[in-house]
Amino acid sequence: MTRFFDTGITRLLSASALALAAGLLATAAQAEEKFDLNALIEAAKKEPPLSVYSSTGKIVKQAEAFTKKYGVQATGTKANAAAQLEMVIREGQAKNVQGDVIQISDVPAGVAQLVPQGFVDSWLPPDLADKIPAKFQNPLTVSQEANVFAYNTQLNESCPIKNIWELTEEKWKGKLAMQDPLNKASYVDWFNQLATHGDDKVAAAYKAHFGKDLVTDEAGATAAWVKALAANGPLLTDADEGAAQAAGAPDQKEQFIGLMSSAKFRNNKDVGTKLGLCKDLQPFAGWMYPSLGFIAKGTDSPNAAKLFIHYLMTEEGIAPQADDGKMSTNTDAKLPDDEPSGIGKVLDQIFPYDSATAQSDWDARQDWQDLWRVNYKK
Repeated sequence: MTRFFDTGITRLLSASALALAAGLLATAAQAEEKFDLNALIEAAKKEPPLSVYSSTGKIVKQAEAFTKKYGVQATGTKANAAAQLEMVIREGQAKNVQGDVIQISDVPAGVAQLVPQGFVDSWLPPDLADKIPAKFQNPLTVSQEANVFAYNTQLNESCPIKNIWELTEEKWKGKLAMQDPLNKASYVDWFNQLATHGDDKVAAAYKAHFGKDLVTDEAGATAAWVKALAANGPLLTDADEGAAQAAGAPDQKEQFIGLMSSAKFRNNKDVGTKLGLCKDLQPFAGWMYPSLGFIAKGTDSPNAAKLFIHYLMTEEGIAPQADDGKMSTNTDAKLPDDEPSGIGKVLDQIFPYDSATAQSDWDARQDWQDLWRVNYKK
């Protein structure tokens, strides 16, 4: 079990990584091109109706608002990342594009399959380039979403754990509710990101909790933690909703820790759950994963597609997703003050995602899943 920890220069110089590097030049050119939003709107109005794929159901409301604002017909369709990937590839191969704009939360798949095979283009709105940090420009990252550790506020005034290594101990055996990493690729991508960019922090958290240095036969502290976590039998769910209910259901007697999207904190208002964010957890309170915005090559509505991407990158356009804690990469677009999770106040405690090593995440998925599969015990 060592192959998936190879993050050297050979891997990073893969075909897709080179394609992304070359794309940086195109992005710079985009940022400098003369941009006329009104001209883009007029050109978009002359094109066929637009179809948008996204992993969030809020895309339906966003497409409706876009249509009302610009008079350009758009329809939003919710589809998970795996379904989007299959649809975009099949449509591209058949030269029959149905989805004109794609907001996909599977960054490694986008980087490893959609971009290098030429199914999509990344377009940066030139007039917003100075508001979007360079690391989010190519491919264009529309937003970031956090998966966070949560607890039941009826049972505890604060999070009952202070360190992620506690979740590997007998006291918490079977008491962490989370999606199954064998079915949710973003979880194993997180494992790989952590091993690549934060293994020292996981090792330091071990020492802080146990009072001694970690000694392991695994390739690193992250692998040792993943192995121990799997062996402690987390309660695996097929969706974040299951984890949210396990951790936050009102009037329950037994405390669970949940690992879920910050969007699930809206359940506190909608259905009366009692979720609280595990702040100040060592070495992190959660982890970030981004969504990319693409335009399908071969679309009959290239100007409308650009206009929709532009709209998504504004505070108005992203607002329905921001209500769920999804954070725009446009620094002018802020989370609403009443966003229910409070994620905006603890961003320094959330482990970031580095798209520069997304190819490594793609390559390592099977290895991390194998590590989990071999060690998981109910």
